[in-house]
Amino acid sequence: MSYFLFFCCLENQCTTATLSGLQSYHFIPNLISLRSFVASSFSFMEAKHTKNSFYFVAFSQSSFMMRYCLFLITLTCMIMPLAAQTNYDEDKVPDYELPSLLVTASQETVSDAQSWKSQRRPEILRVFEQEMYGVTPDQKVEVEFREHKFVKNAIRGVADLKEVDMVFSSPRGSHSARLLLLLPTEAQGPVPVFLGLNFYGNHTIHETEHITIHESWARNNEAFYIENNRADERSRGIRNSRWPVEYILNNGYGLGVIYYGDLDPDYDDGFQNGLHPLFYKDNQTKPEAHEWGSIGVWAWGFSRALDYLETDPGVDSENVIVFGHSRLGKTSLWAGAQDERFAGVISNNSGCGGAALSKREFGETVGVINKAFPHWFNDNFNKYNNNEKNLPFDQHMLISLIAPRPVYIASAATCDNRFFARSPDETVN
Repeated sequence: MSYFLFFCCLENQCTTATLSGLQSYHFIPNLISLRSFVASSFSFMEAKHTKNSFYFVAFSQSSFMMRYCLFLITLTCMIMPLAAQTNYDEDKVPDYELPSLLVTASQETVSDAQSWKSQRRPEILRVFEQEMYGVTPDQKVEVEFREHKFVKNAIRGVADLKEVDMVFSSPRGSHSARLLLLLPTEAQGPVPVFLGLNFYGNHTIHETEHITIHESWARNNEAFYIENNRADERSRGIRNSRWPVEYILNNGYGLGVIYYGDLDPDYDDGFQNGLHPLFYKDNQTKPEAHEWGSIGVWAWGFSRALDYLETDPGVDSENVIVFGHSRLGKTSLWAGAQDERFAGVISNNSGCGGAALSKREFGETVGVINKAFPHWFNDNFNKYNNNEKNLPFDQHMLISLIAPRPVYIASAATCDNRFFARSPDETVN
């Protein structure tokens, strides 16, 4: 006889049930993380996906790990607040009032550009720092730029390639992240640059052999041949459909790319890896409630890359546009809001915590995102879980911080994954 765990995902809501008759719970986990947790932690008899909707695991009745798994998942279900639901029903959007952009905290009206720049803009920036994305710690961290590689005409007839290691150091240790810079081979002078982070490694954006494969933690992905949280040659160029490298370079622009996991691995590790520990004070082991989470670190990495680009003679550093998708779309908005050196911002499908209004409580909500990704924002942001009405800000204010520079926001209500798949049966997140 076997016991079974059955995971069913439907419209971002998941149900867990034990077929032995235990109680069922409804909750909103990060299903990908849950799958990875089960797959990496337990020996199971059978595990399979059915049309990307179901996850099925069978354990033997006598398995200690089966009982342990049931205990952990039941505990998770019990503590997951049932009110934290993802809402896609416009009729359930509450009445809300957005804070005014042009009225200061002291209720003074902002009527000119100087008042905006000297008073209201710093006010808005501070509230986002304190209550959402987190304050950058004031611990001094040195940054050194070391050229790792230069290959002329690495993408034949299109691009020269340069890899630059950004080496960060403080009394707490050192850490590095690699910037990949592609510039047009035939450029006659400095060129504007698009600067972005990527999800799986610089080598995944193009198949050229000249891009070094990173050694950082990477999220397991069978479709991209990433196993044991490490990338290898099999994933080279695997994401090139998302990165029109030749198109960008042939139109006279450069492209700068950093693997976001080099800056901070995207999982809740208690902020023990990546850049966070370099900023800790004596006896500090995690960021304080008002200090930054992962999005803050990723955005800080964007600015340090811009520091380097300002020194590169091939780059028009006054025309660097920062961009990103999903969580990295949130990051690009926050980077552009903080660092006015960026000439513009592109944010694609940034959702909750990005360009989407939180007070509407539509789609992913503050409570949902903070529970699924507790490491993205600062701890203060948890005050607004299921409490959006008391937010003293909203995301229109974030976007206003980019003014008067251009910002392009792309958001989609639905997405047919077939357009991004390499085969009819494959979906790509």
